[in-house]
Amino acid sequence: MEGYETGLVKAHDGGRNVVYTCEKEGADAKILRIAFLPDRSREDFLGELEYIRYLFEHGGSVSDVVSSRKGNLLEEITHNHHIFFISLFKKAKGKMLVENNYQYREGAPITEYYYNCGKVLGKLHQISKEYTPIHRRYSFFDKYNAEYIDKLIPDSLSPLKEKLVELLNTLEGVDRNKETFGLNHFDYNDGNYSIDFDTGQITVYDSIILVTVGICLTWPVSGETEWAGYNLNQTPVNVKSLWRIILKQSSQDTDLRARSKIRCWIHCPCLFKQTSWRIL
Repeated sequence: MEGYETGLVKAHDGGRNVVYTCEKEGADAKILRIAFLPDRSREDFLGELEYIRYLFEHGGSVSDVVSSRKGNLLEEITHNHHIFFISLFKKAKGKMLVENNYQYREGAPITEYYYNCGKVLGKLHQISKEYTPIHRRYSFFDKYNAEYIDKLIPDSLSPLKEKLVELLNTLEGVDRNKETFGLNHFDYNDGNYSIDFDTGQITVYDSIILVTVGICLTWPVSGETEWAGYNLNQTPVNVKSLWRIILKQSSQDTDLRARSKIRCWIHCPCLFKQTSWRIL
């Protein structure tokens, strides 16, 4: 990183890394990430970085990993008996919505933004179906299980505990094939991608990933207005459009008019922040 000027990125609540921007005249800007919390192993980080590299090499709109001089995706430093994991990324072109006061690019309809959100996410999930991890990340059920629920929920809310465990048991019975079970970004929202305000292109980063499974839902046939407890006539058009775009990009042989199970991850940016759905 000789000749680069570095700047500390302001931390946010819940942040788990120290992040620096690295800029140099005549060179692409980079993002340096230093992980210091003991909640992730070397294998976890490698699993993430290898996945990002695979997505980039197969046409995914993600911020690519930059290999070190040793040719490694991840470097490890021990200082005062504490381990730091360091990785470097190409800086995504553009900026976040918040950096533009949550105003989309001038002259373009907001529907373009939702279309691009769905298209990018659907493409990532399509690519992920063919990915075979070298270093595997933890599975959904490795973390979200009865023991975790018991620690998370107080005994005073025992009915809630029982319902959550019942739900987890139901999920464990769902078929696990590459169409319905796999890697997921898990935090796809406007804080984790940049927008090129010249073209509208979205570039994703901060790929918090894990192997996850979703809940079986069914898309309604033509003429139906009730779906999964929601009245589609009262659903904002941009939400419905986003669903359809992701589904179209994720599966080339899916007929939305048929009463069939649809296999796709859904995470509606901005609309339902911190809520991840995966429709099977």
